[in-house]
Amino acid sequence: MRTNKARCGGLGAAAIGVAALGLGEAIAAMRGGSLIDTVGRALTDTAPVPVVEATVALSGRHDKAVTRLGVGAGALAATVGLDALPPRARVAAAAASGVVTGALALRQSNRSVTAAAGAAAAGMLAAGLLGRPRGALGTVAWGLAGMGLLATAQTLQRDHDRRQDNEIRRVGPIGVLGVVPEDGLEGEPGLSALITATRKFYVADVNLRPPRIDPNRWRLAVTGKVAHPLRLSLTELAADAVEFDAVMVCVHNRAGQGRAGNARWFGVPLADLLEHAMPDSDATRLVTRAIDGYTISLPLRSLRSGELPGYLVIGMNGEPLAPAHGFPARVFVPGLYGQYTGVKWLAELELTDDSHVDYWVKRGWPSAPLWVEPHARIDVAAPGRACAGTTTVAGVAWAPPEGVASVEVRVGNGDWQPVDLATELAPAAWRRWRTTLELARGSHTLQARTIGKSGRVQDGANRPPFPAGPTGFHTITLEV
Repeated sequence: MRTNKARCGGLGAAAIGVAALGLGEAIAAMRGGSLIDTVGRALTDTAPVPVVEATVALSGRHDKAVTRLGVGAGALAATVGLDALPPRARVAAAAASGVVTGALALRQSNRSVTAAAGAAAAGMLAAGLLGRPRGALGTVAWGLAGMGLLATAQTLQRDHDRRQDNEIRRVGPIGVLGVVPEDGLEGEPGLSALITATRKFYVADVNLRPPRIDPNRWRLAVTGKVAHPLRLSLTELAADAVEFDAVMVCVHNRAGQGRAGNARWFGVPLADLLEHAMPDSDATRLVTRAIDGYTISLPLRSLRSGELPGYLVIGMNGEPLAPAHGFPARVFVPGLYGQYTGVKWLAELELTDDSHVDYWVKRGWPSAPLWVEPHARIDVAAPGRACAGTTTVAGVAWAPPEGVASVEVRVGNGDWQPVDLATELAPAAWRRWRTTLELARGSHTLQARTIGKSGRVQDGANRPPFPAGPTGFHTITLEV
């Protein structure tokens, strides 16, 4: 009997937890904030690196959804725990949780007054309801009310997203994609597109939801150790922008994974922008700062000399950047991993000295920029269409910024065999490839590797992403 009562009490507390979370989310969402995202960002900012790396490795592209589910589950578990405390301790703990969450909502990385108000309301509701008698009907009612409030919050968020999308559409086309480029491997089933569609392009960042920015009010500030500080609108930046093709790769992209995409970008060369600003002689770092304070810095000398061919990007595939990809502007240096290439949702470029320490450097990653390793990915391994008894193997390869010189495949521990390369779109872009193999019946292990034009050969040793970027051959097993 006690077990049943405890179980019913736990369910009732969990229902109140759902109601409190739903109330807080609904209030926060009135202005586009989120309690769940607030706590999720705090966990990302403070969790030990091994925990972050394990979460990314296990959840893959679903890391944001997994984080949200974890926060929600943690909130319900905390509510059940609070219900078991003595009355005074319960009220104090519930109030404290509201205060702490509200304070997190006012941090620079989250800053949302409505989220802070939602946290306070959630804490007050939990403090007022926990510990009181509640029957099965009350448990169901609070649970349904909470789910309804969570659904309301999601509706409000979608409304905010629609308004943001409409504002971006009014910006109009940015850059001209023009004729869809071809490389000679069109029509190969299963092969990655030469230009990755924006909606399919991978997303990786520490924000659970992209910030919403008014393009009419946004200005890029160039500040710090410069003779001529700048403040530029999207229109002014577009006047000096150029198009370029390049692959972007996440530092967590292990062999064969999809955290990489090839796009036609539209942006202002950073070297030109810096020339207008005229950096002081003692400026050594360019700090790229997002609107939430997140920073990635780059060595100034390398940017000005062209060793790091950086761009301030405002367009992607003929359109303004999507919110998830950094609208209204981001910094991109082809050849560097995404974590080192520059921030999304850019607000400021600050010229400073070497005293600045970036977000990920504080978390234990190296301060020097990490270059993308040459890599070949196998997208297709299927019976040949032209001739029976053959196997077609095809994929994409990259070695930015110098470009792909060759791609090779091997079967088992056999010799490396060259493949046919498609026409190069640009040195910094990925390059598609294809070959035909004669394979006997049975199980075969296939591997692929890339050699860059600089002579860099893909490293076959399996190395995890932290702290220097992943290596290893993409390996598949094929049954013939």
